[in-house]
Amino acid sequence: MAEKKPAGSGKRPAGSGKKVFAKKPKAPLIMSDERNLEVLFEDNHLIAVCKRSSDIVQGDSTHDRTLDGVVRSYLKQKYNKPGDAYLGLVHRIDRPVSGVIIFAKTSKALSRLTAAFRHREVSKTYWAVVQPAPPSDAGHVINYLAKKEKNNKSYAFNEPGPSRKEAELRYKLMGQGSHYSFVEVYPKTGRHHQIRVTLSALGCPIKGDIKYGARRTNDNASIHLHARAIEFIHPVKREVIRIVAAPPEDPLWDRFIEIDQAR
Repeated sequence: MAEKKPAGSGKRPAGSGKKVFAKKPKAPLIMSDERNLEVLFEDNHLIAVCKRSSDIVQGDSTHDRTLDGVVRSYLKQKYNKPGDAYLGLVHRIDRPVSGVIIFAKTSKALSRLTAAFRHREVSKTYWAVVQPAPPSDAGHVINYLAKKEKNNKSYAFNEPGPSRKEAELRYKLMGQGSHYSFVEVYPKTGRHHQIRVTLSALGCPIKGDIKYGARRTNDNASIHLHARAIEFIHPVKREVIRIVAAPPEDPLWDRFIEIDQAR
């Protein structure tokens, strides 16, 4: 089993400067580039990197440089390719979220791994810092989400209905501090903003996520949601791969690491 162990401190490489958002963050933003890209796993078929919370996976109205473009350029430079490197996007992570994301380096790997995601054969673990605590120490939530394109927001319902998609996840309360609680989340489905809207519906929005009920933004425009780990069967080698991403350097994330290491 291949595994990239997380660093105990959660520290990141040096960054590439500031970016301007529609709502200007209070702290400088660090985006990935070819020099600071944090590669967690790579072979002939796949490359997994740790997405920063300021990175955008694919293009949007901000026209900021995309993470898939950075990874493509990184591969082109690393292997001295005369043309563009092939890179297939397997899945996505919301812009203010950090953590592990996988790209395919061959069309065969892309088709097989996207099928694995579609058939729910991929195990994903997220970390979330919330306030207040969830209603139970552990839970299994099935709800129905409706997305509104106008404000790019999802809404949770207890019953199915028009334009609603079934969503499913489990969560576990890992620890509590004086102000925040630390939750591990295991999504079975991958709906739009699923973890964010579901935790909000449970009455425990994610720190910094004002779209879904947090009291205030984080200074760097992130939210405290991190794609901690992913486990799947390699699309070509047929062996179990587990990839773990260290969270950003932050006192709350450092506390989460301590809780995780103590269990």
